[in-house]
Amino acid sequence: MYLPRAFAETDLGALDRLADAYDFATLITVRDDAPTVSHLPLLYRRDGEQVELRGHWARPNPQARHAGPALAILQGPHAYVSPGWYTDKESAARVPTWNYAIAHLHGELHTFEDEAGLAQLVDDLSAHHEGRIGSDWRFEVEREELRRQLRGIVGFRFKVERITLKFKLSQNHPLANRENVATQLQAQDRDDSRAVAALMRERMALPSSGD
Repeated sequence: MYLPRAFAETDLGALDRLADAYDFATLITVRDDAPTVSHLPLLYRRDGEQVELRGHWARPNPQARHAGPALAILQGPHAYVSPGWYTDKESAARVPTWNYAIAHLHGELHTFEDEAGLAQLVDDLSAHHEGRIGSDWRFEVEREELRRQLRGIVGFRFKVERITLKFKLSQNHPLANRENVATQLQAQDRDDSRAVAALMRERMALPSSGD
């Protein structure tokens, strides 16, 4: 990923928040010089600097046989930025752009197919997401008809070895530009635009972000 220094994010707390809010990931592997891509929900866990992702594929998915190196992409909020929002309108360098937050996680996939491990994974995934919507469905492993469905999936653990975080939030602009861009984004009728505005304001509040 192209990563100018101004947009590099190093705070793993920012990764925690991104993974919590945007946990439907893109998982990429390469076999025979061709990429294979899956889009799937992941469970995220960090212990210090150690990050692990968990998830599963449908068994017929070719990627279910791709243990080894992989890349997981967490796409955060993104929004168009109009040059008309900049306060220094005389500068010829002010052009349309896109602000966004994204994480690239490189590491190793380890697959598993044991019933106990798959049941725990499905239960953890459902509990995580059911809680978010105020529901309480759980995977009842004692029910034979549910256990049979586990035969149709392959689970994985993804041990993250390298993390690249890019938060492109107009950091290469004067503070007045950033403040007005955040104000304009906050006024837009898009959740992503408002989320980008919130990220911009978080970073502008940091001691080193001023001019």
